[in-house]
Amino acid sequence: MSKRVASLTITALAMTMGGAAFAQAPSVPAAIPFDIPYGASISLDAAKAVATAAEAEAKRRGWKDTIVVVGPAGEPVLIEKMDGTMLGASKVAEGKAVTAANFRRPTKAFQDLLEGGHSIPLALGVTPAEGGFPLIEAGRVIGAIGVSGGDGSQDTIVAQAGVAGLR
Repeated sequence: MSKRVASLTITALAMTMGGAAFAQAPSVPAAIPFDIPYGASISLDAAKAVATAAEAEAKRRGWKDTIVVVGPAGEPVLIEKMDGTMLGASKVAEGKAVTAANFRRPTKAFQDLLEGGHSIPLALGVTPAEGGFPLIEAGRVIGAIGVSGGDGSQDTIVAQAGVAGLR
């Protein structure tokens, strides 16, 4: 094969492969994901209702958790540490709550990104572990709940019970 034919073949392959890569580029969403407006901070009474519902679920299952409820800016409103909860759970629960409030999405979204090979959660300084959820009232983020003490799926169950306690 002549150098010219080889060069044309390589060029054609590169263009084909480049076109395939371009065709497979991810789509760009039309709207910003999780674009929920912020509202006034959750009241202490509402935070107590959230924590009470979460604690009831943890007790029903025999789990020991720390439950943190924060306002929309991530400021702590209520921290409840059940007897026997592991010592590190408080910081993790607070990190989950702050992450869910600041980014207006469940913390599992960041865990999924990491597990998918994306490193962006590390640069954002989030707590990329399931068990954190924004608290939404009248279409606005009024805070978030973070739960830690069990494995992620257990924390999620307890946190979701807390979210349901807001209603």
